[in-house]
Amino acid sequence: MKFSDIYHSCQDFDADKYINRVTPKQVREAIEKGELSERDFMVLLSPEAEKNLEEMAQKAHRLTVRNFGRVIYLFTPLYLSNFCTNECSYCGFSTKSKLRRRTLSVDEVEKEGRLIAETGLRHLLILTGESRTKSPVEYIAACVQRLRKYFCSIAIEIYPLETPEYKLLLSAGVDGVTIYQEVYDPITYDRVHIKGPKKNYLFRINAPERACQAGMRAVNIGALIGLFDWRKEVFAAGLHSRYLQDRFPSTEISISFPRLRPALGRYQPASAVTDKDLVQMITAFRLFLPRVGITLSTREKAVLRDNLIRLGVTRMSAGSCTEVGGRLDGDGHNGQFDISDKRSVREIKEAIHRLGYQPVSKDWLVI
Repeated sequence: MKFSDIYHSCQDFDADKYINRVTPKQVREAIEKGELSERDFMVLLSPEAEKNLEEMAQKAHRLTVRNFGRVIYLFTPLYLSNFCTNECSYCGFSTKSKLRRRTLSVDEVEKEGRLIAETGLRHLLILTGESRTKSPVEYIAACVQRLRKYFCSIAIEIYPLETPEYKLLLSAGVDGVTIYQEVYDPITYDRVHIKGPKKNYLFRINAPERACQAGMRAVNIGALIGLFDWRKEVFAAGLHSRYLQDRFPSTEISISFPRLRPALGRYQPASAVTDKDLVQMITAFRLFLPRVGITLSTREKAVLRDNLIRLGVTRMSAGSCTEVGGRLDGDGHNGQFDISDKRSVREIKEAIHRLGYQPVSKDWLVI
């Protein structure tokens, strides 16, 4: 049974009715438990649990230090192409967006990779728009093979693939996959994905499972927070994470909570998400899944990112650029979304040190 089947069977559950009837006693009991059920997770995402954020934060900190130590793993994105065949209402790379379209040559990719490597970072996330013709799997594999001499870990955030295609990229040197469902609610998913192959909800929601089956060492999932009720979305992402962790114990599962940021088209979030909400979802998730990594991107402002380090975050982007060729000759006007934390890699490392944590740029070797 795939995760899509399990999630579909949960659709009749009246989450609104349950989550708004949570009692203080239920919240206390959930915080005190050693192992949380799915209902406990929903309790900690409830409005009632907002009153216990301090207790949740303290326990989240203890669990994170116990399972991950006082380290923050750093990575940075490299955009290969911004061509896209999808019309999505919220994305700067949507086929309707007016921006300069570009696909880097393999030589340009290597040049930008060298610039990134000079900062000391050795973990790379390469991204493309969702166009199989402008950034085919074979092109991505060629880029990865060229970048392998500079980086010990290369992950991809591209269009969803079939299992054999993930295996092809694995053999080229990819060891991780990031793929966001964007929004788990099927009705909202259909509405915001107007045209294109991305409209296929089932193919996307089962992509992380196909990446695990291919043998990827790490898989990162998440929902784009702001497209739908954040409590329901984080709950669905939590169920998805637990499913993958249980079914593929040899794969390192992690999650991100990217909040919608201004982009070309200026899509307005359907659901407002405050900093306090972000704290609640991160701490609730840490209590629910103590050994799943939590990634925080430069979408969030610097001061908030620093404060969230102690609450469960284990991985952060640094020195980010969301424009294709942005480090080579970009003009700053063609990025996928706006970046909030614009500090350099060195400045972010210094901030992590000041908080008593160790920034890690390289944590394993690919032999």
